Amino acid sequence: MTGHAVEDASRIVLRGVPFDALTEEQVVERVAAGVAGGAGGHLVTPNIDIVRQARRDAEARSLVTGADLVVADGTPILWGARLARRPLPARVTGASLIWTLSEAMARDGRSIYLLGGGAPGVPERAGEVLAERYPGLRVAGASAPPMGFDRDADQVAAVAADLAAAKPDLVFVGLGFPRQDRLITVLRPALPGAWFVGCGAAIPFAAGEIERAPEWMQRSGLEWLHRLASEPRRLFSRYILHDLPFAARFLTGCARDRFRR
Repeated sequence: MTGHAVEDASRIVLRGVPFDALTEEQVVERVAAGVAGGAGGHLVTPNIDIVRQARRDAEARSLVTGADLVVADGTPILWGARLARRPLPARVTGASLIWTLSEAMARDGRSIYLLGGGAPGVPERAGEVLAERYPGLRVAGASAPPMGFDRDADQVAAVAADLAAAKPDLVFVGLGFPRQDRLITVLRPALPGAWFVGCGAAIPFAAGEIERAPEWMQRSGLEWLHRLASEPRRLFSRYILHDLPFAARFLTGCARDRFRR
């Protein structure tokens, strides 16, 4: 499977950012089929913060548009799609995909690798939880390299060598956007048959290090509020100063685009 271009007719483009109109089940089927056929890929799950970055920065935009699958991890994106009369079928989050993709890999006797996710020991614990939940899942490796390792060519080369030796079928990379997806573009040549998933905070979620928002908050578009309450110092600027004003502009723009067409 090769990277799409933004002009791909099968994609829905919202304010210049493309999305594949897929449910989570369809995403899992696509990835599992790719792994079975030896065709690797890169999965990106943009939320409103990633859309904001993609709108203002060419490199961030290229990381999204160049991915093989792009699915909406953010209720405001679904709202915008409806306003533009180009609806997306469902929200598909990295925090959920780490479970459903691992289940699919277990069903097929495949392996995963967990890279990043915070402090040392966190990805290892996530691997233990996933392997216990899904018998048959093989955890080929887990590592939490030190902060800033992705800016050091030697450390990146060591990670690539470790991955090449482990030969996982699917790699979860939890470093936050755009770091995780920039790294994925460097690591993919070492494992052309593997799928790479930029999964944000999914690894510490799976490890039980961070508690995910209740279902009702997820459904109503308030998961960000739960995250803000959990990590106010780190997330206040992103969510309140940047993402909320951008979300309002995004929704207004989507409504305008509906009439322009």
